[in-house]
Amino acid sequence: MSEPAPALSPHPSFWGSPDTVFDRLAGEWKLQRNIEGQATMSGVARFTPLEAKGMLSYREEGRIRLADGKEFEGHREYVFERAPGGFAVHFAETPPRLFHAIAIVRDGEALAGSATHLCTPDTYDSSYRFLPDGSFTIRHVVHGPRKDYLSETVFSRRG
Repeated sequence: MSEPAPALSPHPSFWGSPDTVFDRLAGEWKLQRNIEGQATMSGVARFTPLEAKGMLSYREEGRIRLADGKEFEGHREYVFERAPGGFAVHFAETPPRLFHAIAIVRDGEALAGSATHLCTPDTYDSSYRFLPDGSFTIRHVVHGPRKDYLSETVFSRRG
């Protein structure tokens, strides 16, 4: 009798390795955000290469719905910068100010990274998960005297 063939992973990772994640962000993504007990957002995020090598402009825009039912359009911008084994995220300001640096590691079938940002007096604990199907999530747990919430955003390729 022959031995059964080894099981293959059903979804070879779209992301590759920690060093290739940054390159695979470029393009357009659908986003779905839930800010626990406060709001939801549906929209589009675009990562656009900048003239400076190793930099991506990030812009998200979409429809925000507050817990009380009010709705409005909103947007946010950052600049992502390639780093060995991950990336840094900067606020889109002049000069750019660091939000956090993400070192990516393998976590089972996914790739993941996390960082903490002190926005005095509040703290942002952020985590990124890059999933084998090509989607990714960003989760921010915010604690402090001014803010206390969990924001989770799921990104999937458009089209």
